[in-house]
Amino acid sequence: MPELPEVETVCRGLAAVLETRVLRHLELRRKDLRFPFPAGLAALVEGRRVAAVRRRAKYILIHLEDGGVLIAHLGMSGRMLIGPAEGLVLETHDHVVFHTDHGVAVRFNDARRFGFLDHARAEDLGRHKLLEGLGPEPLGNEFSGPVLAEKLAGKLAPIKAALLDQKIVAGLGNIYVSEALFVARLSPLRSAGTVSGARAEKLVRAIKDVLTRAIAAGGSSLRDYVQTSGELGYFQHQWAVYGKEGEPCPGCTCAHGILRIVQSNRATFYCAKRQR
Repeated sequence: MPELPEVETVCRGLAAVLETRVLRHLELRRKDLRFPFPAGLAALVEGRRVAAVRRRAKYILIHLEDGGVLIAHLGMSGRMLIGPAEGLVLETHDHVVFHTDHGVAVRFNDARRFGFLDHARAEDLGRHKLLEGLGPEPLGNEFSGPVLAEKLAGKLAPIKAALLDQKIVAGLGNIYVSEALFVARLSPLRSAGTVSGARAEKLVRAIKDVLTRAIAAGGSSLRDYVQTSGELGYFQHQWAVYGKEGEPCPGCTCAHGILRIVQSNRATFYCAKRQR
């Protein structure tokens, strides 16, 4: 599933072609993806100008000038692909197509159909069932060591599991939590409640560093994810531990190398010597 850096990369690509443009036509090529499309969705969108494209956690928010907001999620295999509308050849899994007033088409392609498209009013976003209760954005100024420590206080769950809780911090996923814990030298098995003070500060810096570098590289491409241009992301070439079971640890000379364990049905990669 695309994580925060991938969704942020997609949002930036969409912003470059959608902001200030009018959505002339919304082509819905089926009735649903993961959920049914809202009734009358095309009428709510067509003829509206795009004011901004933003990200919240792993959601794409397309703000329209009339106060409406399209909420999109890429699911497991979703892609947003940009190209000229003229001569457009649609593929089997192009389920939604946005046509703009300057001849650009954005195709929402989703082979597994775990993505979705919803509509809400901007003033209601904070109460939307998918957005309410989300924690702070990890790249925002509101995310700091003291804030993280407060949210983790008293929690016995492993820090890896806690960081995947979207109510603690929004948008983090399995890959980048493993990478950030390695940078911060914290074991994924450590009790979350013990991450406070200097440890919390160090972890916040590591999270911000890993996410920033991943966005600069266009995200990570494992299976389905591509940027809006169709180009792959490249951060997978910078992974320190994720997917590297048995390989030498890049941070020390331990004999066992990178270990793989399963936490909450998800693979975790780490160095038992470097990370405590």
